[in-house]
Amino acid sequence: MKLPGQDAMARGADEKLVSRRIKLPKRVVEHPLRQVAKRLLMALFVLFLTVFIVWLDRDGYHDNANETVDLLDCFYYATVTLSTTGYGDIVPHSDSARLINIMLITPLRVLFLIILVGTTLEVLTERTREEWRLKRWRKNLREHTVVVGFGTKGRSALMTLLATGLSKEQVVVVDPSAKVIDMANSEGLTGVVGDATRSDVLLRAELQKARQIVIATQRDDTAVLVTLTARQMNRGAKIVAAVREEENAQLLRQSGADAVITSASAAGRLLGLSVLSPSAGTVMEDLIQQGSGLDLIERPVRKSEVGKSVRDTDDLVVNVLRGHRLLPYDDPHASPLQLTDRLITIVRAMPPTTTRTTLGPPE
Repeated sequence: MKLPGQDAMARGADEKLVSRRIKLPKRVVEHPLRQVAKRLLMALFVLFLTVFIVWLDRDGYHDNANETVDLLDCFYYATVTLSTTGYGDIVPHSDSARLINIMLITPLRVLFLIILVGTTLEVLTERTREEWRLKRWRKNLREHTVVVGFGTKGRSALMTLLATGLSKEQVVVVDPSAKVIDMANSEGLTGVVGDATRSDVLLRAELQKARQIVIATQRDDTAVLVTLTARQMNRGAKIVAAVREEENAQLLRQSGADAVITSASAAGRLLGLSVLSPSAGTVMEDLIQQGSGLDLIERPVRKSEVGKSVRDTDDLVVNVLRGHRLLPYDDPHASPLQLTDRLITIVRAMPPTTTRTTLGPPE
């Protein structure tokens, strides 16, 4: 039997545990010596400001030693007042001096102490700030991209997406290695440490709200399990997965993947092509690499191209995507082009800004 409040305590403990496994990108932090120097300058500014205030109304203070207050006495009074409660040897005796102590010097004393203990306060509030950042991140994250596995395949896929205009704030990386997630954080990406075959790990990545999912795990059986779990959690997301062996590709499609890339056969095809024709292999490698030489892109049909033949377009068209049908360039049904078509074309590599324009809405 659970006592009242136990459920709430359990939920709070779970949230704290989850937050430790989600790593948001680190903010740019100043060098510690620069932070200390800034605090010292602020403390000195408060000290000199206090000295200046006391000096202006020095006639309102009484020194028990010689009954006069000079500049050194002002520095002494300001120092002991800001750092302690004072020794009582120099006291304000006029109404104006007492009023100034109440209205100005007391707030300056509080500010001075805050500056001196700023480092301690920063450490104490760091966890609170991180919790607040995590809650805001969860609230604002929508239609994002989840990358499962941040090895060579996952990183290359993400670089291609970023080159077409995807924002780093809209990417969540999931990987079982904390070191890999730290590396992703250093590149400005949010990461989740954990096994992506577990639904609770994918929930931390807010996969149920994702628009597209890239699965680039090291093992094919892991890719299948991740795909099954991801499809159950998000029916509408586009899932693209990579496998090593061709025989596992169909299994991944049955598990819910929209597209499956076989890395072993693709690499073998490129190797064989390079043996038969080194030049053809170079062209294929150029097409695969993003942002150099030639690029393979998908774009909408422009209004000026509607009704034309595939061969009459400015770009080299490879395929025409019409609805759910992918038509080769030489298919008789591919021409004339329709406004709702999308073209798979080979173009010259362009800067990211130009690429984003190319992938935008029809003219």
